[in-house]
Amino acid sequence: MLALLDPHDSTAFPDANQALCEPNGLLAVGGDLSVTRLQHAYRNGIFPWFSFGDPILWWSPDPRLVLFPQQVHISRSLNKTLRQQRFTVSFDVAFARVIRSCAAPRDEDGGTWLVPEMITAYERLHQQGLAHSVEVWRGEQLVGGLYGVAIGRVFFGESMFSRASDASKIALVHLCQRLANWEFGVIDCQMQTAHLLRMGAVNVPRTTFLKLLDRFCPLPAQLTDWNKAFEFNDLRR
Repeated sequence: MLALLDPHDSTAFPDANQALCEPNGLLAVGGDLSVTRLQHAYRNGIFPWFSFGDPILWWSPDPRLVLFPQQVHISRSLNKTLRQQRFTVSFDVAFARVIRSCAAPRDEDGGTWLVPEMITAYERLHQQGLAHSVEVWRGEQLVGGLYGVAIGRVFFGESMFSRASDASKIALVHLCQRLANWEFGVIDCQMQTAHLLRMGAVNVPRTTFLKLLDRFCPLPAQLTDWNKAFEFNDLRR
């Protein structure tokens, strides 16, 4: 049964294991997108996803797609692109531009799931030091990137975009390098995509994912300055 969230209690969520099988992972409706509610949602394996004009829907799909930072797969062609150094990468330099680029319509119908209230909510998280972005530049042009939420040593990936070949992949590889250096345990990729599977992501049961959160979310992040100068090291195996 779909749970209705208490509008006055931003910390109350039903157990993620109570989510529906169809549609996969739908757990609750209502509430708001406050910083406190979003923090508690992610910590408990839950994320918001809804369309413009609809009530806020909360999800926890099973299985869950995850990527372990040390296990990111770099193809030969992507490794060649990285070695050519045609792009530069930054962190937390242009969060607002990244999330709006992720929100740009990609389908013929012009739709987007990143509605204005979602953008505002994640910008608040960024101002609180909880949401972060990776930017990929070609000269002064922003050509790719991604953003997500970090709690403890878990990174909850939200969305990525690319305006140049391999740009979003480059963002993900650099993110994995940084998170590996900081001893992050896992990246939450939420839902399965062929793109992420090719990059090394794997499906795990929701119960396993929740155990990963219990293990890594309480651990303190080693660094908090995502914008600090960063030297990229090769992650090839």
